Amino acid sequence: MKITVDEVKCCGAGQCVLIAPEVFDQRDEDGIVILLDAAPAAEQHAAVREAASVCPAAAIHLGEEA
Repeated sequence: MKITVDEVKCCGAGQCVLIAPEVFDQRDEDGIVILLDAAPAAEQHAAVREAASVCPAAAIHLGEEA
């Protein structure tokens, strides 16, 4: 799995951080997403998929590793 985030689309809701804190964080000043791990381990994939699916701004994009 390869994750990318669109910081421009991010609205700072923080759902991704609550669901997958090992993969996502938020900037202190404005709450915009910070990607901690663009290629998480397999055991994180389910949480990352859930985080992407509940993101209100659709700012998390999932792909396959090349």
